[in-house]
Amino acid sequence: MSVTKKDVDYVADLAHLQLSEEETESLVSDMNQILDYMTTLEELDTSDVEPLEHVIDLEYRLRDDKAKEPLSHEDALKNAPDADTDYFRVPRVIE
Repeated sequence: MSVTKKDVDYVADLAHLQLSEEETESLVSDMNQILDYMTTLEELDTSDVEPLEHVIDLEYRLRDDKAKEPLSHEDALKNAPDADTDYFRVPRVIE
């Protein structure tokens, strides 16, 4: 399988891109190089390789999900830029 100028023009049209002739020719070359590389990768024996979730080993960096006491009503409204005794006040968005 190879990419032609017609293929690049079609994809550019779908993406609403206006490409010059030089850009189109460059993309044809680049996309064909990518496909050639994928063909090379298909030749590799990966039968003994386990699927990975990530390429590098990441440790879990999120905090533990522990139940805590909720903020009091006063603490929640304390840093609000505008609030009354019960609610946050926000600018009107619907006229």
